[in-house]
Amino acid sequence: MLTRLLSATALALVVGGPVAAFDMSAMSAEERDALRSEIRAYLLDNPEVLMEAIQVLESRQADQQAADDIALLQVNADALLNDPTSWVGGNPDGDVTIVEFLDYRCGYCKRAHPEVAELIASDGNIRLIVKEFPILGEESVQASRFALAVREVGGDEAYKAVNDGLMTMRGQISERSLRAMASDQGLDADAVMAAMSSEAVQRIIAQNRALGQRLSISGTPSFVFGDQMVRGYVPLDAMREIIAEERG
Repeated sequence: MLTRLLSATALALVVGGPVAAFDMSAMSAEERDALRSEIRAYLLDNPEVLMEAIQVLESRQADQQAADDIALLQVNADALLNDPTSWVGGNPDGDVTIVEFLDYRCGYCKRAHPEVAELIASDGNIRLIVKEFPILGEESVQASRFALAVREVGGDEAYKAVNDGLMTMRGQISERSLRAMASDQGLDADAVMAAMSSEAVQRIIAQNRALGQRLSISGTPSFVFGDQMVRGYVPLDAMREIIAEERG
């Protein structure tokens, strides 16, 4: 009986199912102690069983996360795809939409920025939506408010220019540096600074944060590719593979 129970237990470790053929409560204390010793010895002799069990568990968790993400994206599709307060680039009629949650102080966002730009330029059939998602401190909030204020004052082209500028910026984000950037774009810096504190700008950031919370987004960059969510940096080749999957 002990050998059969041990085999069933090892199988359960791999497939993740219960050992239904045996009633553990019916075993004596001596039998339970012997079982524990045998299981320990078996696992020490066959550690690959644990690795197989872990792989099965991780695969099931990944599948469940993907299913949960699809449900979340469906529920929040309108806020993700049809929000007029979010800047839209690339091909507005593209067959695949990418939504990017970004923070201008995020090193991985800066790393992803030229790769996203290359993907959009080389593909030609991708719609890009940017969600301002400042989570790395006051400078991040200041930068996002500035970008949104620039869009309010100067329109989409000016927003794109400062979005690029903030992503490549290496110095401190301050009122002085932001005023200089606004002036470089031919904008009224005073008007932009005033718009940074507007209710509209603050509401957009609050809405994006609430959306991120609903989608379980806690870091940047985070991406939505069609019906797939990727939390974290994605290299260009991987982005292209995901886009091909979406089209497939």
